[in-house]
Amino acid sequence: MTLPRRFAAPRSTTIAAALALALAAGLLAGCNRPGAAGAADAASAPSAALLISPEDVLAVGLQTHASGPVITGSIQPERRADLRAEVSAVVLQVLKENGEVVHKGDLLVRLDDTSIRDSLQSAEESGRAAAQALDQAQRQYARVKTLQAEGMSSQQALDDAEVRRNTAQSDRVAADSRTVAARQQRTRTEVRAPFDGVVSDRKVSAGDTAAIGKELLKVIAPDSMRFEGLVSADRMGDIQAGQAVQFRINGFDRTDFIGKVRHVDASADPVTRQVSVIVDFAPGTAPRVAGLYAEGRIASGASQALLLPEAAIVKEGDKAYVWRLNGNKLAKTTVTLGDRDARLGNVVVASGIAAGDRVLRTPGSTLSNGQAIEMAKPVAPAASVAPGA
Repeated sequence: MTLPRRFAAPRSTTIAAALALALAAGLLAGCNRPGAAGAADAASAPSAALLISPEDVLAVGLQTHASGPVITGSIQPERRADLRAEVSAVVLQVLKENGEVVHKGDLLVRLDDTSIRDSLQSAEESGRAAAQALDQAQRQYARVKTLQAEGMSSQQALDDAEVRRNTAQSDRVAADSRTVAARQQRTRTEVRAPFDGVVSDRKVSAGDTAAIGKELLKVIAPDSMRFEGLVSADRMGDIQAGQAVQFRINGFDRTDFIGKVRHVDASADPVTRQVSVIVDFAPGTAPRVAGLYAEGRIASGASQALLLPEAAIVKEGDKAYVWRLNGNKLAKTTVTLGDRDARLGNVVVASGIAAGDRVLRTPGSTLSNGQAIEMAKPVAPAASVAPGA
């Protein structure tokens, strides 16, 4: 039986229903794929814990915070000699090099003494001639004096003989003086060590012309090292002899050196406005190398405080915070900072953390508050195998 036309479904409605069924089937197939399920699980899983090692953690504790004036300078020997040429001559030989040990009286530099040796010989000949002239004048004076006593010579002749004797005596003294000066000049052509020490700076070589006053080399005594530093004149009132000094020396990775103030200069430099201070090392701790840079602090005042390195502190504008370990999570903790130790780079933490807390030594920029952490387990050393096994 044929239905009436008014009961037939429209063609557009049939096509829409078919498209809806096809879309639903596609979505169902996509949900059944393994990749889609994995992405959904990953989105819903918690973030992985941050793995840190014991070296990344810094334990906070009370430390001694020195508040005295900062001192900077260098390590210098107390006994040092700048040996200079005392005569103008050519350098014939340099017998010691930098770093060589020398003893008092050792020959270090030899200068050409040819002209000085000739002058010495001339002075010695003049001295012998003057001695003979003086001897003759004395005999003549004695002879005339005897004749004058016997009435066989006049007083004028005696006076003339006495004048000749005195002149010869003066010539003898002058000749002896020239001889001594020439010998001394010859001695100065040999530069010798003034004390036991080490050659620290050689300035000349064989063939150089050494004018009077030219520096030849330096000799220092390594066992007489001291810290020669400078302190701002504004803190001069906080310094006095006998105060302890804690300082570090460039090139030494060991702990701080300890010294004691020996001398404070009475005047400040008119240009830098700094006062010179001499610090003695503790016995047996002084280095044997001169010229090293040193920086420290005079312990005019000290207190116990919480100190952290600047690398452990993160700053955001006027605020500062640290990443504190709170159980197995990270806690972003705001702290209040105090004085900064310019020498060590440590900063006083006035509030926000307490002694015994643990913080990250060098926190990164991707951390989040409350992030889970996990301590790395130490790696067990590999068992050694015997050679014959």
